[in-house]
Amino acid sequence: MSSSCAAVFPVLLVFSSIIALSSAQWLTLSGKEPVVIARAGFSGMYPDSSILAYKEALNTSVPDVVVWCDVQLTKDGAGICHPYLWLQNSTDITQLFPDRGNTYVVNGMNMIGWFTIDFTLNDLKSVRLYRVIESRSPRFDGVYPVLTVQEMVQQVKPPGLWLNMEHDQFFSQHNLSMTGFINSTSRNVSISYISSPEVNFLTNISPQFNGTQTKLIFRFLEQDAVEPSTGQTYTNLLKNLTFIKTFASGILVPKAYIWPVNSGNYLQPSTSIVLDAHQIGLEIYAADFINDITISYNYSYDPLAEALQYIDNGYFSVDGLLTDFPITPSEAIGCFVQINTGSSRQVTPLVISSNGSSGDYPSCTDLAYTKAIQDGADVIDCPVQMSKDGIPFCFPSINLIEGSTIIQSPFSNRSTTIPELMPGNAIFSFSLTWSEVQSLRPQISNPYPDFELYRNPAAKNAGKFVSLLDFLNLAKNDSSLRVLLRIQNAPYLAKNQGLSVIDAVLDVLSRVGYSNETATKVMIQSTNSSVLIKIKESSNYELVYEIDETIGDALNSTVELIKSFAGAVVVSKNSVLPMNSYFLTARTNTVAKLQAFNLLVYVKVFSNEFVSSALDAYADATVEINTFFKGVGVDGLITDFPKTSARYKKNRCLGLKDPPAYMRPSEPGVLLGRIPPPALPPPQAPLPSLVDSDVAEPPFPAVTASVPPPPPGPGTTATPATPPSGSQPRLSIPGFISNLPVLLASLLLVL
Repeated sequence: MSSSCAAVFPVLLVFSSIIALSSAQWLTLSGKEPVVIARAGFSGMYPDSSILAYKEALNTSVPDVVVWCDVQLTKDGAGICHPYLWLQNSTDITQLFPDRGNTYVVNGMNMIGWFTIDFTLNDLKSVRLYRVIESRSPRFDGVYPVLTVQEMVQQVKPPGLWLNMEHDQFFSQHNLSMTGFINSTSRNVSISYISSPEVNFLTNISPQFNGTQTKLIFRFLEQDAVEPSTGQTYTNLLKNLTFIKTFASGILVPKAYIWPVNSGNYLQPSTSIVLDAHQIGLEIYAADFINDITISYNYSYDPLAEALQYIDNGYFSVDGLLTDFPITPSEAIGCFVQINTGSSRQVTPLVISSNGSSGDYPSCTDLAYTKAIQDGADVIDCPVQMSKDGIPFCFPSINLIEGSTIIQSPFSNRSTTIPELMPGNAIFSFSLTWSEVQSLRPQISNPYPDFELYRNPAAKNAGKFVSLLDFLNLAKNDSSLRVLLRIQNAPYLAKNQGLSVIDAVLDVLSRVGYSNETATKVMIQSTNSSVLIKIKESSNYELVYEIDETIGDALNSTVELIKSFAGAVVVSKNSVLPMNSYFLTARTNTVAKLQAFNLLVYVKVFSNEFVSSALDAYADATVEINTFFKGVGVDGLITDFPKTSARYKKNRCLGLKDPPAYMRPSEPGVLLGRIPPPALPPPQAPLPSLVDSDVAEPPFPAVTASVPPPPPGPGTTATPATPPSGSQPRLSIPGFISNLPVLLASLLLVL
């Protein structure tokens, strides 16, 4: 993704897309692929350190995944897997033992809580685990017990085990020995890694593990935190990696140590820490990979892009990634490394932009369309609106409030209410001339503000709106690119505003050179069957019918009716894989029925933000795409982020007969079936079938005379009456088309 200016992008991002790793060599210290470390199991989905979290990590990851256990000691010296010294934020301990809270000094600070050292293992056998992050699903809470290290190993049998040993000094102050626990555990449990943020602990156990397969890893905490053994900050310790090398074989650092972000949450140039560590023979692992939080805007809310930045940037690779969502680095390592802009891709599914790359730039602007082309969209789309003076242009809605800052403009007084189009006040496209529309500032879409997920703030008002003529001339520069024109509200505009969208669109297509001989490069979409029937009478373009209802099937007669005027259909994601409380419930018959009649099926809208998909996608847009393509077989993906879908088409795992676990489509109902009955969401009614009356419409109305325009408001000038349909003035190609090479060059900085 990008900001509005190149300065926010680190230089290395430019090269990460054009410099590939050697196919025979990783840039890790060992030259082998990085390790996937599942923090507390698949803790992004299930309560941390629960048996289900650990087992799911094995089910969805690379075969040699390493599972992470934060070891805490109980009052009687047992070692349990639990993320914190205290239990109140992640278990039901306060309900079971309401009077057992305590206050202790931890790392120099007084802390109040229910601490593991105040409970025996027998006490904790009745405790049940809860999610750590409140925003995650609560439906698996209160089911799974606390596990000892030995229980976890026996029940899960992990390929690799990473024990993280923190607070050794604290436990020692309370006559509990983490060193003793490690010594006894290592006799009967194979431990791959032992990490700690305390120098003394690793120094003390180092002799025991010399010459063994167990690697000791020094964990760096926040840079200004103080390491208790030496009294130094972790920033100071970072300056002396040769000292760390005396007792450890590697280091574990927060990801921001490697790729810092600025106050605006944009990436800064990478530090030299990976190369510095490798130069002296230290492995380096990166932590804090979490899919369901806000990550740097450079990644466009795509956690797979973030993982690739650390392992496939052409300069270095970390030796492992510590993650709450092990499926994401697994697919990165197994399917997506060494993919660049020149990589070949599968023919299907079609990647169709939604208002251009509207996840990165304001919808329907020159920047959004240029970015969509650069990112590999097969089809770019233009939702066609009409100006007062009869100029067709691209804009996401007939309401100019939805995509511009018109409310802050001199035209804010042109709002009106037209219930036939939408409820409430709006400023409609036909209330402004094209020159007035051009004067508006774009406004980036933010579909998930309630979750504080905002798109590319540095470019929130970047770019310029384009006419349909601009759009088609831009698309024509790429011989492989197709266009999709979405005709909206055409019957109303013809009947009530004297504006013929159909005539305007066909006229501009003809003038640009998209004649019937090149009709296969043009797709025209509408929710109105009358519009498509009208267009079919005089042209040979590919017609796409958009079903605006959520359906679970369609009558044969209804599909036959659609087939009579369209060759493809657009449906919503919920019409294909409906969900209940963010869980996929079933696979409908919608796609199978439409495809049985040789209709192509395009699905909308795919976004990168994790709240846009079901929990079955594991907060990973690529998992969702894979589920709809490999699991359902859709023909096209309509997306705000074309780069994510275009990259998916190039991944090496697509052609495998037996794909790895991390590239198998999600099965609807599987996660839902793991929820205990008391926590299940209420059942939903079956989705309706599409019937003939949902599709059939009266014939397209004749274009009537334009209604008189309203008087100009303050600060505006009167505009000429709308010209008759079909007599729109011819437009010259705007300046941004002639400057297209400059635009493309500037966008090379975009991930």
